[in-house]
Amino acid sequence: MPDDRDHRTNPFTELLGGRGQALDASLPSVAFVAVWLVADGLGAAQPVLAGGVAAVVVAGGVALWRHRRGERPRAVAVGLLLAVGAALLALYTGRAQDFFLPRIIANAGSLAAWLVSIAVRWPLLGLVVGALSGHPTRWRGDPDLVRGYCRASWVWVAQYAVRVAVFTGLWLADQVVALGIAQVVLTWPLVVACVAASWPLVRSALPPGHPGPLRPVVQES
Repeated sequence: MPDDRDHRTNPFTELLGGRGQALDASLPSVAFVAVWLVADGLGAAQPVLAGGVAAVVVAGGVALWRHRRGERPRAVAVGLLLAVGAALLALYTGRAQDFFLPRIIANAGSLAAWLVSIAVRWPLLGLVVGALSGHPTRWRGDPDLVRGYCRASWVWVAQYAVRVAVFTGLWLADQVVALGIAQVVLTWPLVVACVAASWPLVRSALPPGHPGPLRPVVQES
């Protein structure tokens, strides 16, 4: 009997993750702002250095915890390297707000990549779901899934656009604390919302009886 769970539940919830990983990504920024704020209030000589060290330590702890859970080494390394790079940049410029500059650049790059992927009809959402579900490009042979992934990818485009706009405005205004708050508010809640919205949008493009994204319907030539 075929498994029709794709039509009863959101298959992207398990595949794409959500609150857990996105919340982990916010912790180094929270540590940076909190320690920087305390050090600056106490008149420390280098509050940016103190915040940077705290961010790297927290990022290292998160990376170690993820590694012990068996998560992919690349995903573990990216978060740690981003925290180290952000801390070094802020220390180099002496401006606490520059800790968030790499994230602004990363989100702008992601925004461009998702837009291009939709334009060339290789939506990144399809590549991500395909890789995680064990058929990296098989979905390309299913026109309905391609259309659905393109449709749902616009949700992720909007996510990156919101982050870039808000983060850039706060960075230009030197609002370090507000950047830390925005990092939390615009990270895991938006990711959870995007994951939740992706499946209904993909499903809206599928004809009745389609088995769902985990089982692309490909006509053999």
